[in-house]
Amino acid sequence: MKINGTSYRSIWTTEDKQGIHIFNQEKLPYEFEILTLTTMEQAAEAIISMKVRGAPLIGCVGAYGMAFAMMADNSDQAIESAYNTLVSTRPTAINLQWALDRIRKLLESTPAHKRAISAYIEAGIICDEDAEINYSIGMHGLEVIRRIASTKKEGEAVNILTHCNAGWLATVDWGTATAPMYLAHNEGIKIHVWVDETRPRNQGALTSFELGGHGIPHTLIADNAGGHLMQKGEVDMVIVGTDRVTARGDVCNKIGTYLKALAAYANNIPFYVALPSPTIDPTVWNGVTEIPIEQRDGKEQSHVQGIDANGERNFVNIVPAGTPCGNYAFDVTPSEYVTGLITEKGVCESSNVGLQALFPDLMNA
Repeated sequence: MKINGTSYRSIWTTEDKQGIHIFNQEKLPYEFEILTLTTMEQAAEAIISMKVRGAPLIGCVGAYGMAFAMMADNSDQAIESAYNTLVSTRPTAINLQWALDRIRKLLESTPAHKRAISAYIEAGIICDEDAEINYSIGMHGLEVIRRIASTKKEGEAVNILTHCNAGWLATVDWGTATAPMYLAHNEGIKIHVWVDETRPRNQGALTSFELGGHGIPHTLIADNAGGHLMQKGEVDMVIVGTDRVTARGDVCNKIGTYLKALAAYANNIPFYVALPSPTIDPTVWNGVTEIPIEQRDGKEQSHVQGIDANGERNFVNIVPAGTPCGNYAFDVTPSEYVTGLITEKGVCESSNVGLQALFPDLMNA
């Protein structure tokens, strides 16, 4: 996708094939900074600090982190040490563990002197696969938008509500929830996107940054406005991403997603979740009780980032001194509130039966 007229992926390799470039998403959309990562420690810190974020993207960075570890030390002990460090950086998104498991399995069967290059190449393959998967998600989601568009009066837009940023900045390219939007817009279907601000990190600003760069009409709204808009008939469908989907179709996504699903259910509005297959975790059944929910630093809640009166990026405290903050990063939406899962293999019901139909090998592994 494009930033300032230049096409980018959210992660790309250095010319010497010893590192990767990423955007510093801590500063977006207020400042544009490209970072270079060359060590496992830098990769881990980028994931923890959310310089990179989004389940697919942190999986890719984690995979490269394993390669960087092998460049420094290609021993068996180094494999385990790097794996343990990286897998603990963010506990909720399953893509990270999936990518690390894939690289570790490769390294364990690779001679020590070939481990660094093998892991680096495999990480690149994971990135390419992610971009292809997301395009396929977009094509299947496009069919859903087409159906809704066919019911609209001439000149009316399909109004889509989304939560958090499940765009190309959270993946390698295209995004998950946004991929159908991009393809619908490219096809000439008139759409408008309601973008939740997504407190506390205001990741809706990243979605607005993306959609604006692609020329897609959108409106940033307060998180609590979604239910009101649904009641007023201003939302035709909801599309969100996810960090983990359980074997029965429960969906773990950015905090606040559950409330949107409940509002959509109450107002008979279709609620879709777009996801790549590496986000499916067949080892977990009940997401509410089994998925670990990351709790982050309360300062992310108490301090808001923005541009100050001097045009500088800055942080402002918005709570009384000493106020404790509970910063829960994710919640779980039970499968019964999800209309369907949009995957690279098609759209299925959010259930074990639906997932088994599309991904029998994965579900029975």
